[in-house]
Amino acid sequence: MLVVNIIILLVSLFLIIKFSDMFVDAATSIAEGFKVPKIVIALTVAAFCTCAPELAISFNSISSGNADMTLANVIGSSIINILLIIGISAIVKPIKLKERTIRKELPFLLMITTVFYFLLNDSFFNTKAINSLSRVDGIILIIWFIAFCLYIFSIARRHKEDSIINPKFTKKQAIIRTIIALVGIIVTSDLIVDSAVYVAEALNISQKIIAMTIIVIGTSLPELTITILSAKKGEFDMAIGNIIGTNIFNICIVLGLPITIFGTVSSTAFGLVDLMVVLLAALLLFIFGTSDKKLTRREGIIMLLVVVVYYLYIFLQ
Repeated sequence: MLVVNIIILLVSLFLIIKFSDMFVDAATSIAEGFKVPKIVIALTVAAFCTCAPELAISFNSISSGNADMTLANVIGSSIINILLIIGISAIVKPIKLKERTIRKELPFLLMITTVFYFLLNDSFFNTKAINSLSRVDGIILIIWFIAFCLYIFSIARRHKEDSIINPKFTKKQAIIRTIIALVGIIVTSDLIVDSAVYVAEALNISQKIIAMTIIVIGTSLPELTITILSAKKGEFDMAIGNIIGTNIFNICIVLGLPITIFGTVSSTAFGLVDLMVVLLAALLLFIFGTSDKKLTRREGIIMLLVVVVYYLYIFLQ
């Protein structure tokens, strides 16, 4: 059964990435049909749709009582998205940042990450407390997401000249493909959670390790592909906007929404170091981005070194 579940896990990860790609293409076509600006597509459609696997896995893991997998899904993705994906992208080609991104979007991401840090880090205030997120915390995160959406709508109104007018699919085709992709994502996410839990228990490996490696890196492949390809093509709005939007969506919706619905999630697997790295990732992106309005190859290497050190810490615990 162990071998069967490993095969199911790997095949499901492959399928969920394919369904996510389909979802991104279809949803982007819908947005393009309404002449939505590129930066808005990057911050919303591309970012939110690539989070579909994480959202599905988060709902499944919370509803089945696997809190460690739920938190690992978001914490791991937030770290990997910035330190690994942007790090690699900056090494491939230095990423230039627009003034708007520096003044508005990077501070927004840093603020939301800081709020998440203090909401979850109960042990910071009481060393004997177990780190947890309550339904009220979930509502706070959703409120921050609404504020972010209002900012995006303001961009859409001011930058209509950046509109894309050649969607890949017709609206009917895009809607059908979106529905098929959603069903596929939901089914495969259920298989991923069940098989990952079984493998972790069979090999006596913590859910945190399984989630922070196989699941997080596997479900982050859509973001990795979009960001690196966008950077190589010089589409820096899409490259950086995709990651900023993804991390905000991960924290506020992938975690905040199911917690608001199902109630408190707590875990002893994630402590000060894990949360500090999440905050450090957002802080490094902010500092590097605002220092000279671009992310250089040297800064990309620093990001990669940080994520390598963090993962060595996880494995050596």
